[in-house]
Amino acid sequence: MDPETPLWQTLDQRLNPAGMRILGGLWEADSTLYLIGPDGAQFWPVFQASTEYLDNAPDPVDRYSTRTLTAIAAKSGSKALFPFGGPPYQPFIEWALRSNRCFQSPVQLLVHAELGLFTSFRGALRFKGQHALPSPVPNPCNECEAKPCLLACPADALNQTHYDVALCHEFLDTKREGSCMARGCAVRRTCPVGQGQRPEAQSAFHMGYFHKRAAQ
Repeated sequence: MDPETPLWQTLDQRLNPAGMRILGGLWEADSTLYLIGPDGAQFWPVFQASTEYLDNAPDPVDRYSTRTLTAIAAKSGSKALFPFGGPPYQPFIEWALRSNRCFQSPVQLLVHAELGLFTSFRGALRFKGQHALPSPVPNPCNECEAKPCLLACPADALNQTHYDVALCHEFLDTKREGSCMARGCAVRRTCPVGQGQRPEAQSAFHMGYFHKRAAQ
């Protein structure tokens, strides 16, 4: 590894073939956490070619993330942490807000400065010591005058004051052929920053998973 290259940039290069990237980082006591998520539209075709997607077993994205990030952690001398598999659960939302690259949007969902409302985390890598972090960025919502996310939810389940999960699922139950099931969450899709960051097929896949898990 080039000693002049920050560790997080080297990790980005290792994550690229897996369709993932560093979304932010923070110092936690005497360690450094790098938060990892899908690299926009690059993730979907890579994941579709994976064993986990093709084997029809449960939780394919989680299993893919576990296999991929555990292998990278072993090669880089770090520890892989995941937002699933609890309880207890790792505080990914708290970490994201502390990274100064993710923010709370007007509809309360996390928004990333480059991925918009299509922000999600597949894991994190914890390194001993304090390493360089990606630079802080401004909250993109502060420059968004229209804020279309506030009026985008067709069920009014997600707005500035609340996220009514039960109402969201009730709407999906009655509108199975609607745009949210076919194209993904309307609120996430309306974010100007997130345009082009996720194929509709990927959004529909995640929405189907979200709806199925709620029915169990």
